[in-house]
Amino acid sequence: MSIEVGSKVEGKVTGITNFGAFVELPNGKTGLVHISEVADHYVKDINDLLKVGDTVEVKIMNIGNDGKIGLSIRKAKPESERPQRPERPFRPRGNRDSGGGHGHGRGRPENFEQKMARFLKDSEDRLSTLKRATESKRGGRGARRS
Repeated sequence: MSIEVGSKVEGKVTGITNFGAFVELPNGKTGLVHISEVADHYVKDINDLLKVGDTVEVKIMNIGNDGKIGLSIRKAKPESERPQRPERPFRPRGNRDSGGGHGHGRGRPENFEQKMARFLKDSEDRLSTLKRATESKRGGRGARRS
C-alpha cells in the first residue's frame, strides 16, 4: 500500500511523547500524530487516550522533504462522527483607533487638529507623571529628604 497525502491507513502506536504519538504505518515507516490531532477536544495528557500497541486509523496530512510523515487521528474519522462547531454570525469590528472616530464621547466626529491636540495633552500628562516617578527614585529635586 502506498503512502499518499490524504489517504487513510491503519497503524500501530509505537511510542508516546508529551507532544504526540509515533505510529508505524503498513509500509514500515513511522509517522507522528501531534497531540493537537489526536482528538477534537483539548488533550492535556495523550496517555489518557492512547497506549503503546493500540491500533489506530490515521489520515496522512503531509510528507516532508526530509521523509517525516504528519498524521491525524481526528481527521481520519468520518465527517458524521466529528462534532460540529456552531456557526457564529460574522460581525465586523468597528473602527479600532483610540477615539473610535468620534469626538471622545461627545457624539460628533473629531477633526485632525482636535485629535492631535488631545493626543499631545495625554502624552504630556503621561510624560510628566513618568518624569516625576523617575526623579523621586533617583533623588531628583522634587523628592529631597531631610
